[in-house]
Amino acid sequence: MKLGLQLPNFTWPNGPSKLGADLASVARSADQAGFEYLAVMDHFFQIRGVGPSENEMLEAYTALGFLAAHTERAKLLTVITGVIYRHPGLLAKAITTLDVLSGGRAILGIGAGWNEEESKGLGFPFPSTAERFELLEENLQYILQMWAEGDAAFSSKHFEAERLLNSPQPITRPHPPIMIGGGGEKKTLRFVAKYGDACNIFNAPDVEHKLDVLKQHCENEGRDYDEITKTVYHTLDIGPNGEKTGELVAELERLHGLGFHAAIGTIPTLPDVSAIEKFGTDVIPAIEKLS
Repeated sequence: MKLGLQLPNFTWPNGPSKLGADLASVARSADQAGFEYLAVMDHFFQIRGVGPSENEMLEAYTALGFLAAHTERAKLLTVITGVIYRHPGLLAKAITTLDVLSGGRAILGIGAGWNEEESKGLGFPFPSTAERFELLEENLQYILQMWAEGDAAFSSKHFEAERLLNSPQPITRPHPPIMIGGGGEKKTLRFVAKYGDACNIFNAPDVEHKLDVLKQHCENEGRDYDEITKTVYHTLDIGPNGEKTGELVAELERLHGLGFHAAIGTIPTLPDVSAIEKFGTDVIPAIEKLS
């Protein structure tokens, strides 16, 4: 069982002027503690459930490039990029650049997107749910072709491209892993089975059922269910003084028993790195024994 640290909140006590230094310290600490993944959200406004929309938010791929420069081993990704924010050619190029410059540590985290407030606020198109899922599948097809050999044209309902040239190609071959986020049973999990290398599902009461649905989609698609990395979103809370460590480890053991390979979530006490250090000594060694 592996852990991933997601950074959804950048409204930290030292303010924007110290944010770079604080973020670098968090990244280095997480990398050294043994976190397998280091992730940011892909939003332009802060989201409900984390804070008011006016709170600080960093652009995802600029932030990931910064994190790459301050880490050596953790895999880097968004949880999760909405397809409405970037043309797939730009997105493929961004992930390729991150992969090359990080030494092969990039993952594409992608989903249909949901935050209408920030899209309307900044003037981004926010199409219907049905169209966003069309865009999700076409993005996956476009990006996979861009990461393949050759530079042929691409044509779909929403995109026309004359030459999918991508030079250099990613270091990770045949391509950086694709994580598709969300638990939608009809489309999202079907896309995981058809196109994805990994999924990310919230730790809700129906999480075991979601895995069963994914397994059925894999059977329908002729895909090996076991080759998909199953990740779950779960807040990594050990309490202010580590008093909840046992509770968290027990929950991670339960999730591993359901078939999850990794849990990704935030640590509530960031940017204080002492909690990250406790994960390195008390949590990660305990769950790495699970197989």
